[in-house]
Amino acid sequence: MAQRPKAPARLNAANLTTLGAPRLAELLTEASTGDANLKRRLRLELAAEAGPDRLAAEIDKRIAALAAARVRVSWRKRGELIRDLETHRRMIVDRLAPADSRAAFASLLAWFDLFAGLSARVKDPRGELIFAFEDAAPDLWTLAAAAVENPAALDALAEAVGLRPQDYARWIGAAGDTLTPDVARRVLDVLPAAVRSARPARGAIRRLADRAGDLDLWLSLATPEEKGSPDFAAGAARRLLADGRVAEARAAVEAALRPSPANRRWTFGRSPAAGRPTLTPAWELASIDVLEAEGQRTEAQDLRWSMFERDLSPQPLRDYLVRLPDFEDVEALDRAFAHAAAADDFGAALGFLMDWPAHREAAALILERRREAQRTWPRKAEWAAHLLQRYPEAAEALG
Repeated sequence: MAQRPKAPARLNAANLTTLGAPRLAELLTEASTGDANLKRRLRLELAAEAGPDRLAAEIDKRIAALAAARVRVSWRKRGELIRDLETHRRMIVDRLAPADSRAAFASLLAWFDLFAGLSARVKDPRGELIFAFEDAAPDLWTLAAAAVENPAALDALAEAVGLRPQDYARWIGAAGDTLTPDVARRVLDVLPAAVRSARPARGAIRRLADRAGDLDLWLSLATPEEKGSPDFAAGAARRLLADGRVAEARAAVEAALRPSPANRRWTFGRSPAAGRPTLTPAWELASIDVLEAEGQRTEAQDLRWSMFERDLSPQPLRDYLVRLPDFEDVEALDRAFAHAAAADDFGAALGFLMDWPAHREAAALILERRREAQRTWPRKAEWAAHLLQRYPEAAEALG
């Protein structure tokens, strides 16, 4: 008796092609009944086969419909809407852009224009809509790089930034490497003066200046309050040092040294007569780099070691070691491990040794200070897992 052929165990493209185009078409037509997103996807695929003009028209028609809608979207419908947005974005990027980059860029700009209206009418407590647009930001700037040679496309992008600067500040920040210095520079150059001077546009312009490598513009957009922030001062000093502007870097770090009306937010409301504010590790590291750039290398090294001794922080120690001659760095590292092992704060000491990593020294610390090791530490399970294979006794002592 002949055996019946077995049905394929899995659904995949290779298996489904055996059904033939007519049967697949019937199945897709049946599946699209009651599934608006699938129906729209099929229309888009048919339009793509007809050519880029037809596809662009189909995409733009849907974007226009979403822009004109005023009905609030409940949390039950939010996922369906986001899938619809994703489908149209992927068709713009994957199907339209290879055939007509300018049309694709125009459609994607219109797609991003939807954000303001949608965010006002979509119930989105988990930020899924925001994430969908942030995830799309690299596509926007990738297409922009291909389209900005066209003055009309560049003007359209600049106009969009000017109309929605706070949204574009977010999308510039999410661009990654896709926003090139050249595109950022071109957008800055065509932004109208009224937009460049508008307070709401400050964030977007600063991020564009950062991408364009325009340090002076970036610095000019900082408020007095920001300049008084230790972390901002640190970032500004590092940029200035990279540009060889040592004296200005010194001025930047010193701007955060004394309480003043400008930096009161960062000094917990203290008056200008209250003395030295509480500074941050980032500020301390930047100030040390300024000392180094000024030629005060011994003072810089002393401060790096002091910062490590105080906080058991690895970065100043790494910076310290890399500047030592051969063999001296080995001796200094042994001294650092000994200092950590003798620290009063067992958790900080063990965390430093595990993260360096110095697992042999960490295991020795655990076995020497077993009682402290058995306390509840936030990363105890992680540390034990790292030590288990080579230092099982220490791993067990942590438990």
